[in-house]
Amino acid sequence: MTRHFIDLSDAGGDAVAAMLGDALDRKAARAGWPKGKPDADAPLAGRVLAMIFEKNSTRTRVSFDMAMRQLGGSALVMESGSTQLGRGETVADTARVLSRMVDAIMIRTDDHAKIEELARHADVPVINGLTDLSHPCQIMADLLTIIERGHALPGLQLAWLGDGNNVLHSLVEAAGLMKFTIRVGGPAGYEPDGGFVERARAAGGEIRFTQDPREAVAGAQVVVTDCWVSMGQAGGEAQIAAMQPYQVNAALMQAAEPGALFMHCLPAHRGEEVTDEVIDGPNSVVWDEAENRIHAQKSVLRWVLGQL
Repeated sequence: MTRHFIDLSDAGGDAVAAMLGDALDRKAARAGWPKGKPDADAPLAGRVLAMIFEKNSTRTRVSFDMAMRQLGGSALVMESGSTQLGRGETVADTARVLSRMVDAIMIRTDDHAKIEELARHADVPVINGLTDLSHPCQIMADLLTIIERGHALPGLQLAWLGDGNNVLHSLVEAAGLMKFTIRVGGPAGYEPDGGFVERARAAGGEIRFTQDPREAVAGAQVVVTDCWVSMGQAGGEAQIAAMQPYQVNAALMQAAEPGALFMHCLPAHRGEEVTDEVIDGPNSVVWDEAENRIHAQKSVLRWVLGQL
């Protein structure tokens, strides 16, 4: 049966843990190597990943390309404006054609239903590079970064500040799978999708809500935020105004556990959701987090292709 990575629950907690372990080992084995040198075992030699971009990208594009290079495979980029998909070919027909030509498909798009349709009609694995609903590959990199910094996932205390967006949805899903706590600090009306919260709580995660930003970060080992208005989403001045009390600044970080990590998936709107002092400060791990997109996605690729 074809393995897709549409959301973290497609893999489950045991598989997520196995992928994170593999990512840690492979990253350590590459220490000091040129970035484009293939891993010693080149486990995806001869494999090709098609990357479909219907949204702008820096980290997703480069990290998946480098992941395939390091695994010994290759990747090709398909921009929506230069493909037949962008000219009206159905998602189903695109899935059928690409399944005959490549070994896996990664898509970065808007409507989550589009990636679900792609997976239904593809005979090769489909990976969610981002949709408006979720961003599981980002959270795999985040979990890897947290573990690298010495924190166990079960029992972790994590704070989220701001909008209940796609990144938070996948983070909530991870809390259920890996059994940790998220305290969400944000204004009323901007909560995450209730389905993600309900499933995470049923699985053993603890998800709490507060409109007090200091209460959200109190005792947190990790503080996470994201842009107040997600790419391509409706929002504007009213949403930004509502988010102002939830800016992550030095004063707010002092309410967290001493040494608490600061994380942001990037790109950051400096001076809005986070200050320069925090994102460039000693507790910020945003650059490790960005690099770890490569290492985490290498293990996602190996998992969907049946190697883990």
